[in-house]
Amino acid sequence: MAVHHQLIRRPPDAVWSVLGDRDRYSDWVVGTADSRPAHGDWPEVGSALQYSVRIGPWTLHGRTVVRRCEQPHMLELEAESGKLGTARIAIDVRPWGEDTLVIVDEHPLTGTGGTLHNGLFDAFLVVRHRRMLDRLADVVESSGAGDAGRSGDRSRA
Repeated sequence: MAVHHQLIRRPPDAVWSVLGDRDRYSDWVVGTADSRPAHGDWPEVGSALQYSVRIGPWTLHGRTVVRRCEQPHMLELEAESGKLGTARIAIDVRPWGEDTLVIVDEHPLTGTGGTLHNGLFDAFLVVRHRRMLDRLADVVESSGAGDAGRSGDRSRA
């Protein structure tokens, strides 16, 4: 199981406004070239997005389904990647003073990812999470959402 966290210098509602916006999914999810609605009203439970991942000359397609949503604190997703299998991605959004602590917990459920899951695979996920959470922080912090009443802009730790 790979777990990583990031302090984002905006309040939880600003973070949630990005997580809950289906049109911003490819802005913060690493490797996603584009995304589009599959069905439902994101991020309601059961709603889904389709996405594409480009790796060199290849394009892979997948789907992400919302399995649990407790707005604005928890979003649990199931990423479906064809023969690679599925993975559970839990995103915990916690108030931290004026800021937000975001914790991502991901582990494979089925398919090749589940069969080959080991410490090396977790190390890869931690690197991916670091990039993903950096991107999420950049998107949230550059949007200016939730700035009212803040004492000034600070850089991330």
